[in-house]
Amino acid sequence: MSIRLSHLLSLTLLVSVTLPLAAQQTKPKPEDTEVWEPVPQVVTPGATCGAPPSDAIILFDGKNLDEWVSAQDHTPAQWTVADGIVTVSKSAGNIETKRKFKDYQLHVEWKIPENITGSGQARGNSGVFLASMGPGDAGYELQVLDSYNNKTYVNGQAGSLYKQAIPLVNANRKPGEWQSYDVVWTAPTFNADGSLKTPAYATVFFNGVLVENHFELKGQTLYIGKPFYKAYDSAPIKLQAHGDHSEPISFRNIWVRELP
Repeated sequence: MSIRLSHLLSLTLLVSVTLPLAAQQTKPKPEDTEVWEPVPQVVTPGATCGAPPSDAIILFDGKNLDEWVSAQDHTPAQWTVADGIVTVSKSAGNIETKRKFKDYQLHVEWKIPENITGSGQARGNSGVFLASMGPGDAGYELQVLDSYNNKTYVNGQAGSLYKQAIPLVNANRKPGEWQSYDVVWTAPTFNADGSLKTPAYATVFFNGVLVENHFELKGQTLYIGKPFYKAYDSAPIKLQAHGDHSEPISFRNIWVRELP
């Protein structure tokens, strides 16, 4: 056997031995993609569907309005509390939380009276303002309305982010039945000069049905005109008394979880 042939056979043998070893060394393992820290905080879910979890801030538990003030002048809220629910008082105006929030998960239940009258926007009109900007500004409104069998503009029906986001479906229950909103709110952020850094997003489940899927808002939800952003840091959550268009709408079981 020539020296050249012997060298070639030795090289072939070396390659045949090292290739399986290299394959074994580079083969991925389950442990390569396992992450063990940081360990998520333990949160105990509510005992029943809609009940607040262990880390929730209770905004209304049926007993009092200690967490709320008048949105106009920050005096104690004067809506009517009875039988575990709070009912809109037109004369008392809007109410908002004493606390201010940025990003959060919100649960709120509401009911349109069974004997509701009127039509369109004059049929049980209220709103959950995901960020209340004060008496002179519109804020960011999730519409409350009887839309069970009531025709109106679709970006103003229940489940809409008012005048911006049309609900994906109409998930309304009949007047007289309790309804629920579950919201994930990502607040807008702003640069030092007040210009927009990142927009607001909202995801909304209406009676357990997805109606707004991480919708990007274009600014505050105006009644007239195009939406725009105005810089803020954190803001209260507001419930609306819609003046002459309001019926005695009721709310219960309101809680919020602040998100990191």
